[in-house]
Amino acid sequence: MDPITIALGLAQFVPGLIRWIGGDDAEKAAKVADQVVGVARTVTGKAGGEDALAAIKADPALALQLQQAWLAHEVELSREETRQLAEINATMRAESASDDRYVRRWRPTFGYAVALTWTATMLAVSWAVIAEPAQAPNIIAALVNTSPIWGIALGVLGVAVVKRSHDKTLHS
Repeated sequence: MDPITIALGLAQFVPGLIRWIGGDDAEKAAKVADQVVGVARTVTGKAGGEDALAAIKADPALALQLQQAWLAHEVELSREETRQLAEINATMRAESASDDRYVRRWRPTFGYAVALTWTATMLAVSWAVIAEPAQAPNIIAALVNTSPIWGIALGVLGVAVVKRSHDKTLHS
């Protein structure tokens, strides 16, 4: 049984564990699953994760020990998460306070670049469809293949616009 499956089995005994193994970051989930399985193995003295899960299911005292051991480990996970957020926050503050025009204006620059690229793409596609109507299905199919790229670019642009609007309301 893989560590995430075992960790999900242990989640019934450890409140809040799903917070650490749920979500979109599969790498983080796997890392935390390995950690909780390691804690369970330490608490039970069993060599394998499945054996540790079975022992905890069979003995309520071990389940309580697992909860206590995990809470101590969770404090360390929270400290690391707090440290990462503080670093990100400090970077954003430094960017905002910078006297370098480009550092302060990367969002509008990115916005203009996306808008210019979008416009050029749409003009080229429109011209190609008008110039070669027989190729229109192929051209449109090729344009559809660019959807993931545009989805990412427009998503980043959307976050930048929302963040900049938020920054402006804070500084007003």
